Amino acid sequence: MELGSSVRAVRSRRVLLGDVIQPAVVSIQDGSIRSVRRWSALSEEEEEEEEDAPCEVWDVGDRLVMPGIVDSHVHVNEPGRTSWEGFWTATRAAAAGGITTIVDMPLNSIPPTTTLGNLDEKMREAEGKCFVDTAFWGGVIPGNQLELRPMVRAGVAGFKCFLIHSGVDEFPHVSDSDLHAAMQQLQGTGSVLLFHAEKEVPRTIEERGDPCEYSTFLRSRKDVMEVEAIRTVTRLCLQYRVRCHIVHLSSAEPLVLIREAREAGAPLTVETTHHYLTLSSEDIPPGATQFKCCPPIRSRANQEQLWSALKAGDIDMVVSDHSPCTPDLKKLDSGDFNQAWGGISSLQFGLSLFWSAASKRGFQLSDATRILSRNTSQLCCLDDRKGSLAAGYDADLVIWDPEREFVVKEGNIHHKNKIMPYLGGKLQGLVHATLVRGQLVYREGSFCPKPLGKHLLVSPGQHQTPKL
Repeated sequence: MELGSSVRAVRSRRVLLGDVIQPAVVSIQDGSIRSVRRWSALSEEEEEEEEDAPCEVWDVGDRLVMPGIVDSHVHVNEPGRTSWEGFWTATRAAAAGGITTIVDMPLNSIPPTTTLGNLDEKMREAEGKCFVDTAFWGGVIPGNQLELRPMVRAGVAGFKCFLIHSGVDEFPHVSDSDLHAAMQQLQGTGSVLLFHAEKEVPRTIEERGDPCEYSTFLRSRKDVMEVEAIRTVTRLCLQYRVRCHIVHLSSAEPLVLIREAREAGAPLTVETTHHYLTLSSEDIPPGATQFKCCPPIRSRANQEQLWSALKAGDIDMVVSDHSPCTPDLKKLDSGDFNQAWGGISSLQFGLSLFWSAASKRGFQLSDATRILSRNTSQLCCLDDRKGSLAAGYDADLVIWDPEREFVVKEGNIHHKNKIMPYLGGKLQGLVHATLVRGQLVYREGSFCPKPLGKHLLVSPGQHQTPKL
């Protein structure tokens, strides 16, 4: 099958249909799934008819076929910081990891996506550079509340704000009064407000120490910072009944607040990330600043509580929070965690990272689709076309081998800066090919000749209360 070509049908002995893996043929027409039929249910005449069609049926053997991944938390950083990342490299990395849709965060691009004009500029910049489909988050910063409804009408998936310094000056964090102003604008729109949920708390003497020791940094970003921020989020969510979403939950301590708010009727969803589920503070060597992110990687005991919450449904989804930077900003030479940029790059390896750990904890492949595709697409109001293997949905497919192991090497990383804590590690689950709306964009290390992704805009009527 030629890269960039439109695939008419994919046949496999292992197609994930709901909770069941079975032989099936996925038929595709005009970029959408026409039908998904059990292989055993096909008559010989039907099989011959498909094989005689102008575009052949692609038989992928025993490789697993399931819906493409929807990663709703990606920092592409273009325009303005293309030395960190860009649409071309980020979306190639996504395609190589079986991700068929990304949603770009409003920072760390310059300008940030906080006005209608800045949104237009970002979409122009992304035009012709995306190998997978791309949607966009807007941003809430002090004083931009009158920009929110125009951006909803323009098609943003929702908005993000920070309750603590964002790390870049052009995207300042919001105060309580800013939040009330934003919530009032978002009421009735059905849109969603995403929170970086950390708040400053009084510092203690014990937080001081060697900046090259990870424990020093960890003491500076205590669990209570997430607890207090999430206390604010749940209160606002219940007051305004605006959809709210907590990004990259790191600490298990706020889970009780989240459960209580949901029981009280709060339209609240929660994500965590691959790094919080696979990395632990006990294993981070001195000076290894490639492990720094905010909020921080915490203990193994905390990590197991996150896994339990994911299994119980208290955490709805898992994303990459792909947040790259240039090598100098990671301060690898000094190993100073306090000065290093806080962000981890993992976009390409999310499916493999998740499955490597989840398969050992009793999760099924149907859980992977729910957590990595269906729930993320619902968050962004893209679930009418993305995240499901069913007739009428976009023919976004990942074809992969969940059992095959591989080693992460610099030569097979496709995002721009190859700094990541997973280098040299062994992962389980190798992506063979990725289809976006029926087009073969990636296959075994190679990409289609030109980008085939498109911009995804959410119409105001699509914003809705989540069905998670």
